[in-house]
Amino acid sequence: MKETQLGDFEETLLLLVGILEHDAYAFKIAEEFESQTNRKVSIGSVHSTLSRLSKKRFLTSEMTGASNERGGRRKRVYTITASGNHALEKSREFKLSLWKQFPAFGN
Repeated sequence: MKETQLGDFEETLLLLVGILEHDAYAFKIAEEFESQTNRKVSIGSVHSTLSRLSKKRFLTSEMTGASNERGGRRKRVYTITASGNHALEKSREFKLSLWKQFPAFGN
């Protein structure tokens, strides 16, 4: 059975891919993570998590053409799949249900 649960870091990166849309490549995702969370992240952990999310079929990716601004290198741009959107929605619903049950923050 395909893994459908998201870890916290996976969920955050998946959300950032959605936020960045056509600019969702590893380095930019790492920059956005650091900007949004005020926490450092290694590019290796971003790459491995994006790979894991792709294996879960929550993301697809494609290589762009080489650009002068990247020294002639190509970049892999990620896109959320329907399964990825579904996983995010389930995760959101689950967390909201927990927050509603927490007496200090409920209704």
